[in-house]
Amino acid sequence: MINLERLRALAAVDTHGSIARAARALHITPSGVSQQLSKLERECGHRLTEPEGRSVRLTHAGRVLADHAAAVMAQLAAAEDDLAALDDEVLGPLRIGAIGSAIRALLPTTLAALTTRHPRLAPTVRDGEVAELLPALLRGDLDLLLIENWSNRPRHLPAGVAVRTLVTEEARVALHEAYPLGDRPVLRLADLDGVAWTACPPGAEPREALVQALRTCGVEPNLRYSISDHATQLTLVAAGLTAALVPATAWRQAPPGVRFLPTDPPLRRDVQAAWRPGTETPPVRACLDALAHVPDRLGDLGLGLPIEPAQAESAQFEPARPEPHIEPVGSTGPVTSTPPDQPHPPHSPNLTASENRTRGSDVG
Repeated sequence: MINLERLRALAAVDTHGSIARAARALHITPSGVSQQLSKLERECGHRLTEPEGRSVRLTHAGRVLADHAAAVMAQLAAAEDDLAALDDEVLGPLRIGAIGSAIRALLPTTLAALTTRHPRLAPTVRDGEVAELLPALLRGDLDLLLIENWSNRPRHLPAGVAVRTLVTEEARVALHEAYPLGDRPVLRLADLDGVAWTACPPGAEPREALVQALRTCGVEPNLRYSISDHATQLTLVAAGLTAALVPATAWRQAPPGVRFLPTDPPLRRDVQAAWRPGTETPPVRACLDALAHVPDRLGDLGLGLPIEPAQAESAQFEPARPEPHIEPVGSTGPVTSTPPDQPHPPHSPNLTASENRTRGSDVG
């Protein structure tokens, strides 16, 4: 193994042209430089210098190794600079795990702004469900998560995870416009007995929230379609095949023929950032700061969604410890807007009003 300090001495001799000048640059004695070069020759098995007058010059082997030494010293200096800047500069990897709807609605503009401002940042994104992303965060495989938490089925995060609510949004039942209950201002979940549903696959938070909401109202859910993507779910709704429970950020993805009805009891979803407190790197902090402006950006898109920024932060640690306080994120007040107008396209050929009246409440 070649010693790094001896490589440094060789690089200094090559750069400064003599042992004496190299010694002054390294703040050691000339004899110290000579000793380092002698040991380096024994380590590499080649003669590296030869006499030239009162000084020395590098042999061919010395020049070859000096080139490598210069590259090693430059890389080491860059590493030292990066380490010195870690407390201030946003650079290096940022490993994000997120649910699909958060990736579509929140991450593209956030990461575009971050990488423009911090070109040395290297984000990666992995999609998945909360149940699989949280263990990856706790193992240290991910740095930051974007997860969801439903009002009727709140998730209790494990110890060692802090959470910050970014957006709170309404969820509504999506029905084909020809469905008989579609003209109601508010839809009672208890009236949906027998309706065919599309939902995310088993274990996903939206599916479990839907099941919990229906069973609380005495309705056993008829889950016919397991579709992870809300946009795809809405194509089935538009075909008159099924109903779906959809959060506000996915409403704009609806094709013609879909109505979104508020529910009784109402359902809401929080989109949250989660991380391990005490391990926040500058990239994590920068991403959290950028995510604080998510409600503003959603409003700029003109989506007309009932979305509110977080009014307070929460963090969950060991139960015996006092809950730490995290400063509020985003703007100081809610972003108020109105839901999008409901579409009124021609009735779907797959589900007419008369068919619905004949078939009762079965949408499928």
